[in-house]
Amino acid sequence: MTQLVENRETAAPATAGELLELVRTGRASTRSQLRALTGLSRTAVTARVSSLTSAGLLLLGEELASTGGRPPGALVFNKDAGVVLAVAIGRSRTQLAVLDLDGQELAADSRDHEVGVGPDELMAEIVGRFRVLLDGVEPPVLGIGLSLPGTLDPALGLSIGSPVMSGWDGVPLAPYFADLAPAPLFVGNDADVLARSELLGGAGELDDVLVVKASTGLGLGIIAGGRVLSGHLGAAGEIGHTVVDAAGDLPCRCGAVGCLETIAGGWALVARMAEAGHPVGHVRELVALALQGDSAARGLLRDSGRELGQVLAVAINLFNPAAVVIGGDMGAAFDFYVAGVRESVYRRAAPLATRDLKFLPATHGARAGVVGCAALALDHVLSPVAVDSRLAAQG
Repeated sequence: MTQLVENRETAAPATAGELLELVRTGRASTRSQLRALTGLSRTAVTARVSSLTSAGLLLLGEELASTGGRPPGALVFNKDAGVVLAVAIGRSRTQLAVLDLDGQELAADSRDHEVGVGPDELMAEIVGRFRVLLDGVEPPVLGIGLSLPGTLDPALGLSIGSPVMSGWDGVPLAPYFADLAPAPLFVGNDADVLARSELLGGAGELDDVLVVKASTGLGLGIIAGGRVLSGHLGAAGEIGHTVVDAAGDLPCRCGAVGCLETIAGGWALVARMAEAGHPVGHVRELVALALQGDSAARGLLRDSGRELGQVLAVAINLFNPAAVVIGGDMGAAFDFYVAGVRESVYRRAAPLATRDLKFLPATHGARAGVVGCAALALDHVLSPVAVDSRLAAQG
């Protein structure tokens, strides 16, 4: 958030939601600090703090003295004022979680599902699993974050282009949750939420980062200036469907030919293992073999990283990131995979673009999807505008 004291004589007075943001992000912990940062009067700060405490979003130091020993004048964000739900839907697996307002996981569930399952069947199962996870959880559900592979329309809450999830395009997803919780649904591309998860750790101290999701498919999350960029139609980062000469006329599951995924995506590697007489059911199994020392699996992962790196080098030249984060199922074999990526990137990208470039594993590992979905929901429900609207609705 921009510095609130800037242009205070012409800017609108800081709202209660903006004050909560200052406390939640650790920039203020007392009323006097809030006055200093915002330029508001003592009376105005007291009134806004009172509305936040009445809504349960802020706690006073004296309320926590028995447990935290905080000064009586301290203000503390109440992470237990609500929960958010996170659901990361992939081609063959769905991960669910219930998290507090600090993003700490309270309950979780991960299950494989049949490839090609439709939304009616899978969403009904997801809602049923959430009912079990929410059993005994008292705080209200404030928001739901959901990710899918492909391109999504965040305003309509639906997929508009997913070659992986056949039958999901154009299906509104919010109605499936209507009987579970009266909370808004926020949707995002799986690579974008992976990028959001990095803002909660690891690369979170860096403002410009490219986040690779290397799994069954290939996607790219873009963090620029500390914000996730989704692009005009939400289709930024579709690196896996960049046409590359090395792929020739190989057919892609998106319907085109010659996409990077046809030679570097997890589904293509699985097919190559089968052709070599070593069938595996999923790229996760290939990664497991690589970690156990299988030379063929290690070679395929390095080849995949090398092919990805050739396209990634262009993005690195364009965006000049401080780091490239490797996540997804293939990211679990980070050393083997990133060796191939580095090889191509350093050969093809400009020396200045790679001079300080870091390659990092995804901070949250296999849980990155649900962490990113939670971050998606939290970013919305705890935004100053959303908090102010909630306070106004409560009277």
